Amino acid sequence: MTLPVTGSQTVGPFFRIGMAPLFREESAAEGVAGARVTIHGRVLDGDGMGVPDAQLEIWQADESGKYLEEEEKGTEPFYGFGRVPTNEKGEFRFTTIKPGCVAGPRNSAQAPHLVVLVFMRGLLRHLITRIYFGDEAANASDLILELVPEERRRTLIANREEASSMTYVWNVRLQGEEETAFFDV
Repeated sequence: MTLPVTGSQTVGPFFRIGMAPLFREESAAEGVAGARVTIHGRVLDGDGMGVPDAQLEIWQADESGKYLEEEEKGTEPFYGFGRVPTNEKGEFRFTTIKPGCVAGPRNSAQAPHLVVLVFMRGLLRHLITRIYFGDEAANASDLILELVPEERRRTLIANREEASSMTYVWNVRLQGEEETAFFDV
């Protein structure tokens, strides 16, 4: 006897409940060394509409380019990790410190960046991407960024809202024209 094939099951009705305890719009307490930056934007679907139930999970190094050791993760004053939900318009906002350069492949230095995982209802596997800072000279020699086709690199770049501000704008487009570059890991 053969059983009928059924479709994949999406994440159930408790998606937000399971993620909410780790929401953190500030991933570095006041006084942590490093330049404080705010990043805001929207998560957009293929039609350019905001996704109201997405969540971004952010992983990052500290200002010296050091990732927290396992026993340090989730402790103040620097968390190195945070989750932020989108609102009903697909908007998000979080504040952290700008990370330093971290070690990369072939003894290179990776440009300051944030690793971002995107979760949302209906997405069977999370998406992985990065945020690079548009005003960072080290972007030109980042070997990971060089793996992304040149015409798509701009989808990973957060740009300053104003030249004198430490507020950056970055959007996640899930598909279609200007789709954000996502990484297979």
